[in-house]
Amino acid sequence: MPDMLRLAAIAVAAALCAAVVRKGAAELGLVLAIVAGAILLSASLEALSSVRALMDLLSDTAGLSPAVVAPVVKTTGIAILTRLAAELCRDAKESGIAAFVETAGAACALCAALPLLETVLDMVTGLL
Repeated sequence: MPDMLRLAAIAVAAALCAAVVRKGAAELGLVLAIVAGAILLSASLEALSSVRALMDLLSDTAGLSPAVVAPVVKTTGIAILTRLAAELCRDAKESGIAAFVETAGAACALCAALPLLETVLDMVTGLL
């Protein structure tokens, strides 16, 4: 909880600074938002490594192969990156580009999930 409070305080401070800076120079406001996002993401990497360790433990306990778990992790990462990129585009008043980023993210997520779908298909055909 204290980590989230710290991250929220950084986010609110950066948002207020960006709002003030945008009045004079919109480009600098966008740069400030990107830098704040990078700081917040780097601060949350420790939490993500804990999640990854738990995912590895759960997959080992359940007997799942990395070929099944990896596409789920990749798809989740693609979804997070797509959301961030689309929001940055919207923040820069480029909603058209944001829509293309979301479409590209969906296509990449489907490609990343293909090995999982192939594994499911193999399991289903094995049961028949």
